[in-house]
Amino acid sequence: MSKINLHDYVATVENYPEPGVSFRDISPLMGNGEAYKQAIDEIVDFAKDLKVDLIAGPESRGFIVGSPLAYAMDIGFVPARKSGKLPRKALSASYTLEYGGVNELEIHEDAIQPGQRVLIVDDLLATGGTINATRKIVEELGGVVAGVAFIIELEDLHGREKIMEAGEVPFVALMEY
Repeated sequence: MSKINLHDYVATVENYPEPGVSFRDISPLMGNGEAYKQAIDEIVDFAKDLKVDLIAGPESRGFIVGSPLAYAMDIGFVPARKSGKLPRKALSASYTLEYGGVNELEIHEDAIQPGQRVLIVDDLLATGGTINATRKIVEELGGVVAGVAFIIELEDLHGREKIMEAGEVPFVALMEY
């Protein structure tokens, strides 16, 4: 099977969710089995030498990447949910939203055991706030962030630099805009 250009499966929606923003929509990528499989397989290839025990993904699009990735790697998936969505005791961390405001993520306190190696994944890296909040919880639970992975990175928002300020970790983004 020949490698396809994943950029061909990203729709750009201008002025969404607000004027001046070019929203990168991965719905066409997810809707194409070959493109979706290739994206997941490329992240599996990145992660195979990281000795990952768990995948963590922030709500909600991190679930879209993280769940099939965990399945492909035969490991578990840990959701980082928005505040108030988890039924049991959880740790939380807040972050600033890309378009203003503050949000909070939570992970069940028993979801990650001390020393477990966790790959944090999401569909898109913008400012890094969501990933750093997820990372903070993973580390507070005693987990080790083995790396971070994205389908898309918005380079002009400098999220990668913000992630690395919290400590260098292996990083991959399949596409950059």
